[in-house]
Amino acid sequence: MDLAVKKNFKILSGEIEIPPDKSLSHRAIIFSVLANGKSVIKNFSRGQDPHSSLAICKQLGADIIQDNQTVIVNSTGILKKPNWALYCGNSGTTMRLMAGVLSGQNFDSVLTGDESLSKRPMKRIIEPLSLMGANICADNFHAPLNIKGRQLKGIIYDAKIASAQVKSCILLAGLFTDGVTKYKEIYPSRNHTEIMLKNMGANIYNDNDYICIEKSELKPFEINICGDISSAAYFIVAGLIVPNSRIILKNIGLNPTRSGIIEVVKQMGGDIEILDQRDVCGEVVGDVKIEYSPEMRGIEISGEIIPALIDELPVITLLATQCDGQTVVKDAQDLRNKESDRIKTTVCELQKLGANIEETPDGMIINGKTPLNGGVETDSYKDHRLAMTLYVAGLICKKEISIKDFEWVNISFPEFLELVEKLK
Repeated sequence: MDLAVKKNFKILSGEIEIPPDKSLSHRAIIFSVLANGKSVIKNFSRGQDPHSSLAICKQLGADIIQDNQTVIVNSTGILKKPNWALYCGNSGTTMRLMAGVLSGQNFDSVLTGDESLSKRPMKRIIEPLSLMGANICADNFHAPLNIKGRQLKGIIYDAKIASAQVKSCILLAGLFTDGVTKYKEIYPSRNHTEIMLKNMGANIYNDNDYICIEKSELKPFEINICGDISSAAYFIVAGLIVPNSRIILKNIGLNPTRSGIIEVVKQMGGDIEILDQRDVCGEVVGDVKIEYSPEMRGIEISGEIIPALIDELPVITLLATQCDGQTVVKDAQDLRNKESDRIKTTVCELQKLGANIEETPDGMIINGKTPLNGGVETDSYKDHRLAMTLYVAGLICKKEISIKDFEWVNISFPEFLELVEKLK
């Protein structure tokens, strides 16, 4: 589906509630299946990716009842051998986290994915899992993953990349090991897994620079999932660059390992404010107020903040085109391993619109402030985050643009267009 973006409004204004966090939804459904008893997940994501995790959990024997966005999970904590391959769709989170879980089971299984997921790197999980004793066969370290379940052993692992998916995979495998599994990050990545496992009674703790986990029995739990800051990012940027806009985003997850975009906007001089900050199920939650900010400035974005905003970098790049001076993005080479090569595709599509931007091996250089012209067809490359970035760009283009394959936003944010209309 191609979508035309027309500038048929004056400002963006109002309050909206951003849909549930995708990362938390994945973890809540997978972890609840590993617990013995009844778990209740409120405000579960409607995105296709978390529903890939949910479908797999059903195949593994859990009794799952879904009533709108409330999911009730009854499980013994013991998984059953699936009757067929487990399909992860487009979800790298599903495949990588489930690989950790399934490697320590007493049965064999196969994880498959769509064409895009089958091109994404799995060596980053296969290598450490193999050190734990896992038996995983994969053609050139790509899906499908043929997993022969067996008893695992604890390891000490110093990660080469900052990845919450890799970390979560190894920590989940650690639930089924003899001994202690220790995991060390080069930079802190999102810590939803650690928070949720601790709340469920896992034997997880810090030892100097290592996150440690031992064999544990998880307790069922109840969780109310907050809004997804990765989804909120498009409205944050829209509010900052669409003239005279004023937006309040309700109930947003502000976990410090995820909220790098807030820090970047503040450094750029954007008008952003956190309201009613509070704790919900161990996660920091609050409302975010954004106002049009025509005098923002370029900055360098690099180092340990990158994992805290990796998914938001395409739309942050768009923001940088509307800042005075130069913005440099470094240390973001893992963007090349997403649904598309997000360095190459973001640069290519924003150049079409008139942005002064160039690609580097590990990031981008953006020179602003530049008007965006539009009047062209853009390509989402079947990448949900790039599609939404281009939509926000279209809101400030001088001429209408079209976006190819816009329906891929349903992977994470099927409510996107509905919420945009509420602000027009």
